[in-house]
Amino acid sequence: MNIKKTDPVEATLELIGGKWKPLIIWRLTDKTMRFNELKKSLPNVTQKMLTEQLREMESHGLIHRKVYAQVPPKVEYSLTELGESLVPFLEFMCQWGTNYLKYVKNKAES
Repeated sequence: MNIKKTDPVEATLELIGGKWKPLIIWRLTDKTMRFNELKKSLPNVTQKMLTEQLREMESHGLIHRKVYAQVPPKVEYSLTELGESLVPFLEFMCQWGTNYLKYVKNKAES
């Protein structure tokens, strides 16, 4: 973990900023997923980008990567306790986004 910020908002954005990290956390809420399941649930993310994001999130303690010793290899991703602590924040974002989309729709119709 290499976060050297003193501002809490800046530190949080360093951890979950960007297009994909909040969506990955949202997809992993209350479930465990394999890489290909995550990839299918995020159709516009490249394999390379998803791999990078998952590695960063694992190194920051937001997700857990479990590797099963079997052939073919099986890897599952889930939220850690720290990652789960972000879910209420994302739930608020979801509600805010729903309200914003209604606002945009109403504005376009008027």
